[in-house]
Amino acid sequence: MPAQRARKPARVLAVSNQKGGVGKTTTAINLGTALAAIGERVLIVDMDPQGNASTGLGVPRETRRVTIYDVVVDQRSIADASVQTTVPGLWIVPADADMSGVEIELSQADRRSYRLRDALRAHDDGPTAYDYVLNDCPPSLNLLTLNAMAAADAVLVPLQCEFFALEGLSQLMRTIDMVKHSLNPSLEIQGLVLTMFDRRSALSGQVANDVRAHFGDKVYESVIPRNVRVAEAPSFGKPALIYDLKCAGSQAYLRLAKEVVKRERQRLKLAA
Repeated sequence: MPAQRARKPARVLAVSNQKGGVGKTTTAINLGTALAAIGERVLIVDMDPQGNASTGLGVPRETRRVTIYDVVVDQRSIADASVQTTVPGLWIVPADADMSGVEIELSQADRRSYRLRDALRAHDDGPTAYDYVLNDCPPSLNLLTLNAMAAADAVLVPLQCEFFALEGLSQLMRTIDMVKHSLNPSLEIQGLVLTMFDRRSALSGQVANDVRAHFGDKVYESVIPRNVRVAEAPSFGKPALIYDLKCAGSQAYLRLAKEVVKRERQRLKLAA
């Protein structure tokens, strides 16, 4: 666990898209790594029972002693569950295959949609340890996704540049509205990240233009290209930035991290 220091509470972002295969976990891992690389202290919370964020950050299943399951079901602390990764400044609360049974286990529990929020706020009592918390959501709407969004200040949406992208997005917007009305009135959209962009494809360009026309400056300028090195990195248990810093995908995530921090500073300035 990182040393405590006096600072503002962490900015909690739910990395979410209910459509699978859009680069959601890849974005959580590599944005988290890029934020750490530019000096931010970052916690990734792996809410997906598949546990790909944990594996992709080099935390194999057999070493996961305390997981997000223990936090959500047994109310263990974030400090107990967080694991330091090999990336300086980056921690992860690992996932657990048992999480798929959370719905049943918490069916009658008090504050069942707020278990993660309560744990993060307890961790924030006094000086907080992190600048950013990235909740890697499952690609579906369930109690884990609701916990991730109820705990978040905002949602960061990875969006694949392909034909059905906007269809999945409208479903996600309905979910965000539902969470705002029932669980978390202050939830907002942090931004949309265009992923798997192929500049040789006219379709990628068309989807990018359509998304920008619809969402305006909510769409980040930084675009994540389709990149072999980014796709290879998780099989080595490394973020792309550690596997190959110079590849186009790693450089794109560094640009995205700088843009996220810049927007956050602007938001704080407006709120002051």
